[in-house]
Amino acid sequence: MSNRPPPLNTFHLIQRLKRAPAEHKGNAGKVLLIGGAPGMAGALLLAGNASLHLGAGWTVLEMLDPASAHALPDQAELMIRLASFDPTEQLQAIKPDVIAIGPGLGFSNLAIQWLEASLAYPNIPLVIDADALHLLADIGPLMTQLRERNARYPNQTVLTPHPGEAGYLLDLSAAEVQERRASALTDLVKLTQSITVLKGQHTLIAAPQHDMLCCLEGNPGMGTGGMGDILTGSIAAIAAQGIHHQLNVWEATGLAVQLHASAADSLVAKKIGPIGLTPSETILEMRNLLNQHE
Repeated sequence: MSNRPPPLNTFHLIQRLKRAPAEHKGNAGKVLLIGGAPGMAGALLLAGNASLHLGAGWTVLEMLDPASAHALPDQAELMIRLASFDPTEQLQAIKPDVIAIGPGLGFSNLAIQWLEASLAYPNIPLVIDADALHLLADIGPLMTQLRERNARYPNQTVLTPHPGEAGYLLDLSAAEVQERRASALTDLVKLTQSITVLKGQHTLIAAPQHDMLCCLEGNPGMGTGGMGDILTGSIAAIAAQGIHHQLNVWEATGLAVQLHASAADSLVAKKIGPIGLTPSETILEMRNLLNQHE
């Protein structure tokens, strides 16, 4: 008999995202995405495109790479800004509804300052991924700040590690995490007190106030660079819409995880992949599924 946790079953939640005729962009939320250090701008652009296509009212990118911090003619909807050297002041000016930090963030002093400021920003959903997870593992005061945030604002912070990042947080190898995925996730939740998504085959999700669930969808075509970045942007977009559509952060995270994996399966069923399946294709299929179920 399998010890696999119960499956994610979230598509019924899509009904809550249905737009009323008089809704405006404020009802869909403002997402701020932080990352894109030199050489890694693509990670932040992928996260931004996911946020845009999954329905956020605004998508603002704080880009750490000066060479990439400019408007793009084919992505004019993305508000791309050069990351401020005063993150706290910038956050107060932008007033985001959701923050996501990590895609292509790097490990500079400015990256650390942005993570500190994001953890200090009060009482909104915060998604932490990629390089930001490494900073949490490396810098003790940041992990303390994360736990304090979760004590003050429970169920508002989401971590999205792959097995390597999970291992880094737990001082284990990726192989050790894969050998005991469920117990590793339990340990991550205890360590961080956050909603945590352990990515990989049969992605797992758990939280201090929620039992573990397993995403049964997904396929090997998702094993390519950028797939995690689009999940980050998708969680942020759905969480932003959830603020005005009665969808909490746990529900938004589960829906994004299942939508992400189901979109990859849908593309493979159409003979697109699994070999060569791209994150950009997956974003558009996620949008299709979101609207089909609406």
